[in-house]
Amino acid sequence: MVIAGLPREEILHTRAIQDLLAEGRQEGEARGEAKVTLRLLNRRCGPLTGATTTQIQALPLEPLEVLADALLDFQGPADLATWLAANG
Repeated sequence: MVIAGLPREEILHTRAIQDLLAEGRQEGEARGEAKVTLRLLNRRCGPLTGATTTQIQALPLEPLEVLADALLDFQGPADLATWLAANG
């Protein structure tokens, strides 16, 4: 396949395409991390509101990983609210 006069293989190796692919991988990782984190938070803190779920899903990968670690020390929904106020 040829796109804009360049073979597909050459386009796949351009900096812009590599950046887009990396961004897509990070977004996929963040979605997966958010899914697991939300499941754990629901067990630890009880059912989450839609607004809280949306806020957590919007977090980038690094803060999601920090939240996943922090939730192990949460005692309930107040701890989650405090964490989100400070980090979300």
